[in-house]
Amino acid sequence: MTESPHKSHGRKAIRPTLKPRALMTDTPDLVGVWKAKILTLFPTAFPGVLGESLTGKALQEGLWQLETIDLRQFGVGKHRNVDDTPAGGGAGMVLRADVLGDAIDHAMQGVTGNHPLIYLSPRGKPMDQQMMQNLARADGVTLLCGRFEGVDERVLQHYGIQEVSLGDFVMTGGEIAAQALIDATVRLIPNVLGNFASTEDESFSSGLLEHPQYTRPAEWQGRRIPDVLMSGHHGKVAEWRHEKSEEITQDRRPDLWEAYAKSKETKRS
Repeated sequence: MTESPHKSHGRKAIRPTLKPRALMTDTPDLVGVWKAKILTLFPTAFPGVLGESLTGKALQEGLWQLETIDLRQFGVGKHRNVDDTPAGGGAGMVLRADVLGDAIDHAMQGVTGNHPLIYLSPRGKPMDQQMMQNLARADGVTLLCGRFEGVDERVLQHYGIQEVSLGDFVMTGGEIAAQALIDATVRLIPNVLGNFASTEDESFSSGLLEHPQYTRPAEWQGRRIPDVLMSGHHGKVAEWRHEKSEEITQDRRPDLWEAYAKSKETKRS
């Protein structure tokens, strides 16, 4: 990662720690900046796609921060074991409570304000736009990426960890889900996209899916851009886009459409 620009200088906050520096990525805190901390067995998976495009540019400019914490460094014994067989028998391995506890204590040291602790899990609450908006308004987030058969339940209970799911399917670990959550959240932080209207007009912002988009050429493969979009009449364009959003939502996401219709009815009453 390139050196932070001058505008971030003077915002560094130094935190004492009993852990050796080798356990930490070189990311000194910037005061008042949204920060994602990732507890993972694969720290080199980050920033991954988050280091590209606008999120990557914003990361370099200090608009948000990323810190990876290697769970293996908190492993037990000479081989730094992080997992063990499930109590009661069964296939696979489970991440140990003592290992995760030490890692979480380290990650949360000095953390203040609104900073949720989340475990990426297929049994968690599904991610949605409202969740991302709430996280973007927080001071940051700490994400636990599971592996194997999951984590010891006592850890989730002890720390009151929220479980969040990318969808109704099972992955080999939480790293990809963590990147998806961060990407969807960071883009809502002021100045990351550079155009606030982009987040106002997109899918889910109004409870509807986004309307179709078009650009040049005006005709392609015998298909023309709808005339209304070429009319220059902003009122008609807005009306057409809203109608298309309603049509698409009603057709593709009956669940969203039902919630939207109820919301409209409530506003009328």
